[in-house]
Amino acid sequence: MLTGPQIQAVIAGLFLTLRIAGVALLFGVLIGTLVALGRISKNKILNGITWFYIWVLRGTPLLMQLFLFYYAGPLFTRDVLGFQLRLSPVTMAFIAYSLNSGAYLAETIRAAIQSIDKGQMEASKALGMSYYQAMFRIIIPQSVRRLIPPLGNEMIMLIKDTSLVASIALFDILRTVTQMVNASGQWYYYLYAVGIYLVLTSLVQIVFAQIEKKYSIYD
Repeated sequence: MLTGPQIQAVIAGLFLTLRIAGVALLFGVLIGTLVALGRISKNKILNGITWFYIWVLRGTPLLMQLFLFYYAGPLFTRDVLGFQLRLSPVTMAFIAYSLNSGAYLAETIRAAIQSIDKGQMEASKALGMSYYQAMFRIIIPQSVRRLIPPLGNEMIMLIKDTSLVASIALFDILRTVTQMVNASGQWYYYLYAVGIYLVLTSLVQIVFAQIEKKYSIYD
């Protein structure tokens, strides 16, 4: 059984995991939407920049991205700007996870937008809307339902991937439990982490399934 201080430590690790995953999903959607619009833009420069962003962020490990922001970032600012810009580990985790999530969601959002019948855009323009007015008022709202399952999957991946923040000295669920194992020599503490992750991911599946079911009535 867990002692009082151990329970408090696990709860703190749980909240940290949820904070990072929640913030990353929120900003990932915002970043992903903007990047997706850049990917389908006819502007070659904007298209190229967004393609490069996706290529780099999806083509490199998330752990390395964390290291770049947390360890290499201050050294880079020291060499280029003349001073070390060092943010808190939590802030660095927010930035790294949000940018990484945005790169993955960008392609998902792009596919969802392009799946909407082109006649919708033509009809919007016929009503006097600009491209971006039609996109944000007509096209993107219609693509939301198709984004619900991928968003649920992304949230699950983010919850599990938060275990990497132990590499930048943050105590998430896994690192907290690992410290208990190292201090006590008892392996079964890992079972608590397994149970928490399973409960969290199951809840995410249930919530997003209900949201998808609610939106499906409009199909």
